[in-house]
Amino acid sequence: MALLAALAPTFAAVAILMLLTMAVLRGARTPQYLAPALAILRGAAQLSLISLVLGGIITDPLWVAAALVVMFSVAAVTATRRLGWSGPRFLVVAGTMALGIAVTLGVVFGTGAVALEPRYVLAVGGIVIGNCMTIAVLAGHRFYDAVREQWDQVEGWLALGATARRATLTQARNSVHAALIPSTDQTKTTGLVTLPGAFVGAIFGGASPFEAGRFQVVVLASIMAAGSITAVALIRTLGAVKVRPA
Repeated sequence: MALLAALAPTFAAVAILMLLTMAVLRGARTPQYLAPALAILRGAAQLSLISLVLGGIITDPLWVAAALVVMFSVAAVTATRRLGWSGPRFLVVAGTMALGIAVTLGVVFGTGAVALEPRYVLAVGGIVIGNCMTIAVLAGHRFYDAVREQWDQVEGWLALGATARRATLTQARNSVHAALIPSTDQTKTTGLVTLPGAFVGAIFGGASPFEAGRFQVVVLASIMAAGSITAVALIRTLGAVKVRPA
């Protein structure tokens, strides 16, 4: 009973915010106006479950590794579905995300910038995986949209004998740039517009503001590096387009 009483304000706030979200989107006649509210419910359920699970595994390297594998698998599947599901595309998305994540985490923990402890591996790994998923989706969507909209230019290059990858080079470069804009803006405005979750979480966990800031800088640099590697590798792989995307 005491736990339910303590959680009552949280339930109330979340319910009101969900209703507000649905009302605004429905009033604007937005397609799938229920999707954000359903996402909140799903996220809440998943966070509740993961909170219970992590309480027992956060100090166990093997269980942390298993948790990261699950996170990565879900992220790769989600990104691929957003770009149009197929087996080969899933392998491409998963492979490019894995490359960006592995290189970045290798630098972070290899240099000793963050201690190689299960809880830190889980924290940094989870953040990097989530952002790589978002950047992969943005890059892929932007690339296919650009190729479709500028197909006359691409077709012109192909007619002149250019390779498929050369024909879409401009669209590929612009897509990578566009995919990184949200992360770049977030990094530039950190501390001025927002206090990122890693920073706030570290402070709540008992770290000094200096240590929390140091940790957040490493996280931001990790997001940019992993996202850049993922976006470039993904678009390079998808870039050999010979037929106008549907």
